Amino acid sequence: MIEFQKYELSNGLKLIVHQDKSTPIVAVNLAFDIGARDEDPEMTGLAHYFEHLMFSGSKNAPDYDKQLQMAGGQNNAFTSNDSTNYYVTLPKENLETALWLESDRMFQLNLDSKSLETQRKVVIEEFKQRYLNQPYGDAWIELRALSYENHPYRWATIGKEISHVEKVTLEDANVFYNRFYSPNNCILSIAGDVEAEEVHELVKKWFEGIPSSEIIRRERKPEAPQTKAREKHIESKVPLDAFYFSFKMNKRSSKEFYVGDLVSDVLGRGESSWLFTELVVNTDLLSEVGSYVTGDRDEGLFVISGKLNEGTKMEDVEEIIWKNVSKLNEELVADKDLQKAKNKFETAHVYGELNVLNKAMNLCYMELLGDVNNINRELSNYVSLTAENLKEWSEAYLTKEKVCKVYYKAIKNG
Repeated sequence: MIEFQKYELSNGLKLIVHQDKSTPIVAVNLAFDIGARDEDPEMTGLAHYFEHLMFSGSKNAPDYDKQLQMAGGQNNAFTSNDSTNYYVTLPKENLETALWLESDRMFQLNLDSKSLETQRKVVIEEFKQRYLNQPYGDAWIELRALSYENHPYRWATIGKEISHVEKVTLEDANVFYNRFYSPNNCILSIAGDVEAEEVHELVKKWFEGIPSSEIIRRERKPEAPQTKAREKHIESKVPLDAFYFSFKMNKRSSKEFYVGDLVSDVLGRGESSWLFTELVVNTDLLSEVGSYVTGDRDEGLFVISGKLNEGTKMEDVEEIIWKNVSKLNEELVADKDLQKAKNKFETAHVYGELNVLNKAMNLCYMELLGDVNNINRELSNYVSLTAENLKEWSEAYLTKEKVCKVYYKAIKNG
């Protein structure tokens, strides 16, 4: 059970405070309601690019990292399709330093041509190294583009292509900043050995003077129901043939999401899962296999992926995959398999509540999804599920006409 206090400042900033007296460290997490799904299809990757720009310094703290390190702090950030997240951990007595730094860059970020070009080079290099020059690096780009026809989830957070990052102007960056980096588009959570009311007063001191802004969002087109399988074949200089299958599934805030997540665990998460046992342990057809869910604010994906050992035929792999999916669709999962999956979630939940940063991030995320109180319902949403729930869900979502398939064929050098 995570206890917390929730406040809202006059400018719309949402604040969530959790007291944890077991640690001298405090975690500060800011989630901005801006991600890749809010981007212009002709200028994708801007949300992630701007995450980098947020470390350009601000009016009163031109060197963000130096100021934070002097306070004994560490920080990082990440961008998803749904949001952009910044977090700091530091000794509790230096909490106000973190609030000063975060408020200053929310309101007075140093945006100039030099920082724009510096971070542009960093982001382009990241695009090349992670997505273009790495084996299977473009798999996620390809799978998203195949899985979604209308929704902005059809591109990855890095963007569709490098040219989109190359054409971002200083004016584009300023418009983006003024539109989305405002207090009424942010959730701030603080966890550690702190008093909620004292934190509330400190947050008001540093953030309440920042004006809110009008948040204008692009219209997101819903996906039409998929009625026919889609596939794409790619020849590439990769070590082994590989495959990536996806099925549309429920959004993260839906009760049905938990069913799909549990199904993915039974089917392909971990070395005791059905697919790993059959395709890696028993038959040695694959070197690796797994299944997972994306957990998005809109309709997400259930993914199955794997890499083939030399001499393995893809049709043999697919036959076993569909045999196991059919088993899910037609039979009830055995009690031992269901309980094993639930135990994994329970263990992860317990460990997650031991870390103040995890708690701060999860409090923000649950509020972003619509209700921070759901953080204390997560475990029960999993453990209350039945084998019948899994069978019904699998029948509805894991079907041959609803699959999208990306195949990699390894090209041998020479």
